[in-house]
Parts: sequence; structure tokens; C-alpha cells
Amino acid sequence: MKLLKTRPDWHYLVLVSAILFVIEIINVLSGRWLNQFSIVPRDISTLPYIMTAPWLHISIAHFWSNFLTFVILSFLLLVFGLKRYALVSLLLMLSTGLFVWIFGRDGQHLGASGVVYGYFGYLVLAGWLSKRVWLALISVGVVFFYGGLIWGVLPTQSYISWESHLFGFVSGLFLAYQFRQSK
Repeated sequence: MKLLKTRPDWHYLVLVSAILFVIEIINVLSGRWLNQFSIVPRDISTLPYIMTAPWLHISIAHFWSNFLTFVILSFLLLVFGLKRYALVSLLLMLSTGLFVWIFGRDGQHLGASGVVYGYFGYLVLAGWLSKRVWLALISVGVVFFYGGLIWGVLPTQSYISWESHLFGFVSGLFLAYQFRQSK
């Protein structure tokens, strides 16, 4: 199998994970000072923060809940290639952040969950659209192990940015569809 001979670019995943981890340490040590760089919907001064908000978390528990899923889904997305991983990640941050900025509820929106939900949406659909057995099996595995994430797109808790979850998931599905013919 060709896929087994080509390993994902682990070192990039380690680098991105380390950056997330270091930012969390700095944020904890600074009393969450970095959280001022979060998205506040329709506040023009926070529009640039659509690129910083995914790196920030409100608490250590929030960080770990996003971090572990982020690492696993990133690893699976890297099977599609480093270029695809980087492009999907960047486009997810931009699209999810922009939609949250335009349509989100008032308040601060931050955390990697929009990207995590984007990876989830991408992985659920991309494997099927690829028509490659191995990638379709990844889609099945993601649905089986992470299918419960879908409930996070509903507004069930006032302190959770379900908008980030929803827009991330929809953006992930859209990107999977857009890149379906790309290799």
C-alpha cells in the first residue's frame, strides 16, 4: 500500500502542537492576558483576531479538551498531505473566524474548537469524496469515534461558542467538497 510507505509529516504536527502548548503556558502565566486578542463579533478592532483567537483558551480544561482532539484530527488530516493540512487549517481559521465575527453572539469567542470542528467536517466528507478505500476508512473512523461532536453545533450552553463549532464544521464540509478533485 502506497499510503503506508508515505508517513505523515509528524514534525509539523509536533511543531504546531508545541506552539499551541507554549501559547497556553504564556497565557496561564500572564493571567490570561492574551485573551484580549479574541473575536468580539462586529467589533472592527477585533477583526484581525480571527487569526489569533484559535490559539487562545479560557482555561486549562478548555485547552486540554481542544488540544487532544486537535492533535488526533490533525494527524488524520496529515494523511491527505502537508500542503492540504496547511491550506485547510488556514482556510478554516479564516472562514470560521470571519463567520463568527459577522454572525456570532456578543462576547469573546476564542479557542481551537472552530478548527477542530472544521477538521471533523473535512475528515467526515473528504474520505468518501476521494473514492479511496483507506481515506474512506478514516472518514468512518472519525464518524465512529468523534460523531458525538455534532451535538456541539447546537446552542446548548451559553458560555460555549457553538457558533465556532457550527461554522467550523460547515467550513470543513465545504472545503472537503471544494478539494474533492485535488490530490
